[in-house]
This record gives sequence, structure tokens and C-alpha cells, in this order.
Amino acid sequence: MESPGTPEGTTVTRERTEPKLKSLETLSGYTITATDGDIGKVHDFLFDDESWGVRYIVVDTGRWLPGKLVLIAPQAVSLPDDKAKTLPIRLTMEQIRNSPGQEKDMPVSRRYQRELNAYYGWSPYWTFGGFYNAAPPLQPSEPPSEILEEGEEPEEEGADPHLRSMGEITGYIVQANDGETGHAGDFIVDLEGWIIRYMEVDTRKWLPGKRKLFPVQWIVEISWSEYRVYVDSTTDIIKGSPSHDPSVPLTRVQEDALYRYYGQQGYWR
Repeated sequence: MESPGTPEGTTVTRERTEPKLKSLETLSGYTITATDGDIGKVHDFLFDDESWGVRYIVVDTGRWLPGKLVLIAPQAVSLPDDKAKTLPIRLTMEQIRNSPGQEKDMPVSRRYQRELNAYYGWSPYWTFGGFYNAAPPLQPSEPPSEILEEGEEPEEEGADPHLRSMGEITGYIVQANDGETGHAGDFIVDLEGWIIRYMEVDTRKWLPGKRKLFPVQWIVEISWSEYRVYVDSTTDIIKGSPSHDPSVPLTRVQEDALYRYYGQQGYWR
């Protein structure tokens, strides 16, 4: 079919845009490279269990900054170099060394996040929906003011109730509407915004060698006391879904087949 304004006889080829999808498990262990040197390795990811946006990358700095929790927001991160297994960040080692301190075993409170965002000049994710562009500005001239809904009180003390660790949820039982269907495995993140799109369901206990991808928007609840992820589906539907090979990059064609299987429209439409 010719597009309006296209000369007669000209064939228009529409290029398929492939998503920038990446396994968080694969990124674990990548070296974090500041603008002037290496600061450590990717240890974990903290995400919001309501919006499924990745909020921070947790860095293991080894002996460089022992005992200090180092969190890097995605807005300071460039695309990973898979060949070198590095994750570049647009920060200096000195900036990270002088960042607000917090011990590793302390909960990540909203107060600490405010201090961290103010120090770096990052836009707090709760002021703009929490999804990042591919290359957002690193440091605005002034840290933006926090926007609170009318009557809303800022959360100061204690752990942020919606900030969760990928390492913590991995291994939780996946509970379908009619029974257990597997365990939570890897997560697939869209680097265009650092949004988690899929949870990998490891069904090998029931289906040897089979791994499935489940879109996170159909996760109903994560029970931290029961170590379970409740999903809005049935065991048969999940087990019958297309299998996932973690060694093969996920393409839009595979995503489209997955959403068609579930009878839903893809998030990219």
C-alpha cells in the first residue's frame, strides 16, 4: 500500500523498531564505570512494585567504599556495553565518594532518597511518573521541587513501602488463580525508560526445562510475608504460553506472539 505523497511505483519499507530489552540477571555483575574509573559491580536492582520502574542500581564497591550503600538512578546511566560487560554512568568517582552515606543493612527511606536526589540533582521519580528517557539530563541547574498531591504527607522515616529488591523476589512462588505454577526468576527490563516488562516464571519443577515470560501488569500482588507472587492467570494458561530461551535476545516478534497468546494488545501499541 502506497503512503500519501509517495510517487507511484515506489515501495515503502517500514523498518521494525526492536525494543531495548535486557535481562536484569544478565546485567548483574557488570562493572559500573564512572567517567574517571571503575567503582564496582552491579549487585542488585531496586524497583517500584506498583509501576515496575527500576529506581536504583545497587553497586557493590568492594573495598573501595566498604560498608556504604551506593545507589545509582537510571537517569545517570548510559546503555550497557555487552561486549565489555560494563554499565557506564555519567558521574565521577569523587561525586560518588562524597554522596550521602547510608549503611548497607539500613532500609532505603524516602528521606534518604530525597537527600540523594538533592545531592546529585536528579529528578525524584515520584515527581514525574518514574520513567526515564534514553538520555535524560544528568544534572539540572536546580534540583526540582517535590510535587505532592493535595493532602499527601511525605514519607520520611522507615523503608519506602514500594521499593523492592530484585534479589529478594527471585525464587518466590508464582501463585496463579488455581494453584502454584512456578518460581519467580529473571526480570526483563526495557532500557527505554528502565521499566520492567516481564517476569520470568521458572516452571521446571512442573515442566522440565521450561521458562515462561509473564507480563508484569498482570501481577496482582507480591506477598513478602508469604514469599509469593500472585498473578491473574491460570496454571494451564501460563504453562501453555510460549517458552523463553534466556540465551536468545527477546525480539518484538516474540513479544507480539506472547501478547497474542494472552489475547491482549502489546504495551508498545
